[in-house]
Amino acid sequence: MEKKDRLLSLIDHYSGGNKSEFARMIGVSPQAVNTWITRNTFDIDIIYAKCLNVSPDWLLTGKGNMLKEEEKEDVSAPIVSHDPKMGQPYYDVDFLGGFSEVYNSQVSLPAHNIIVPSFDRANLWCNVTGHSMEPRISHGDIIALRPCTVDDIQYGEMYAVILDTIRTIKILRKGSSKGFLRYVPINPNFDEQEFAVSRIINVFEVIGSISKFF
Repeated sequence: MEKKDRLLSLIDHYSGGNKSEFARMIGVSPQAVNTWITRNTFDIDIIYAKCLNVSPDWLLTGKGNMLKEEEKEDVSAPIVSHDPKMGQPYYDVDFLGGFSEVYNSQVSLPAHNIIVPSFDRANLWCNVTGHSMEPRISHGDIIALRPCTVDDIQYGEMYAVILDTIRTIKILRKGSSKGFLRYVPINPNFDEQEFAVSRIINVFEVIGSISKFF
């Protein structure tokens, strides 16, 4: 498989074939992506850093599967635990719904804990609805979150953010002016938005997601 074919496969997978959206996702200009296709090449370091789960062997040689074993599938027997000392707490609420009220409540208790191999960095789990981050996160999945601060944000990575009036899960990028962040969906059928950093109440790193198994 030639490099341009690998690149086109990545564009299809990560942005539904939208070259401009793919360019934004990896932090280059649309012209750069078109040039790569024309010249049958690409910047391996940029793509490997920005395209989560892409296989380095496939990226270099075109052999094997395009993606590593995805976290959704590489979970080998998740376990529901009723021992609060084992696993991470699962809150049976939708992040885009009432999550902040539950998470910030001193009297709220998780439904139970879950143990998912390879998700040790997660602090908690909750539900997610919506289609803006497909195919990476699907409607009905549960997501693994880790609390962080605004200063921890790395541009181009995915975060779950609670703002003063909305909650959203998006890839965060630098805004058009100081003090703003761009919220970029993966699904090209959704538009990106821009909000002031001052509106952020809580922010969580999205460690990954799995299909709900209980």
